[in-house]
Amino acid sequence: MPMSDLIYPSLVYVHLLLFVLWLGADVGVFLLGQHFRKRHDYTLDQRLALLKLLVLVDMTPRTAWALMVPLSLTVSFAGGWWDVPVAVVAAGWIVGGLWLWLVWDAHWHDQTPRAARNRRIEGWIRWLLAAGYLFLGAESLLTGHPIAPVWLAWKALLFGLIFVAAIMIDFSFKPVGPQLMALISQGSSDATEVPLRTTMDKTRRWVTLTYILLVLTSWLGVVKPLG
Repeated sequence: MPMSDLIYPSLVYVHLLLFVLWLGADVGVFLLGQHFRKRHDYTLDQRLALLKLLVLVDMTPRTAWALMVPLSLTVSFAGGWWDVPVAVVAAGWIVGGLWLWLVWDAHWHDQTPRAARNRRIEGWIRWLLAAGYLFLGAESLLTGHPIAPVWLAWKALLFGLIFVAAIMIDFSFKPVGPQLMALISQGSSDATEVPLRTTMDKTRRWVTLTYILLVLTSWLGVVKPLG
């Protein structure tokens, strides 16, 4: 088989691999969060160790998310599913690379003004991409342009919704920082545990929605229904 014939299936394989890493690692994050909530089964030090591991494991889906944007454009281009301009594919890799750098640089410099700046920029990128994918999917479903295959148009729309749900995970999780500091400084009690548990419960709704959307999106990509 010529090397050129291997390019598209290899891209599809990497695309699926990113999905597996994204969803699989996210399940790991979910399970670690579940065990962190068990205040009567673990000491506070053990729960904090679980939380540190959670943050580290969470870097896998965040990495996969950033790479999924340029790779999905490349797969659509290489497979002839969408006549996406080469400039858009190139821009996708530039944006994805910048996003990935922001994610990891913020992780390496956590709790610093540099990390806060990176996360603000990342937030703008994610909202702009969410709007772009939602518009792309909706426009294509309504007009058949620029994406003709209905399954791919739905996939673009659902990917935009994944952006919104994942953004809401971080938004819902924001109060955890001060609540966790209160838990560490004041110790475990109903006064410190209940607000933290409430925040985590609210976040789980968006996590569940993200899982559902990820499964639907991957199903569309593999089965390709609707023409």
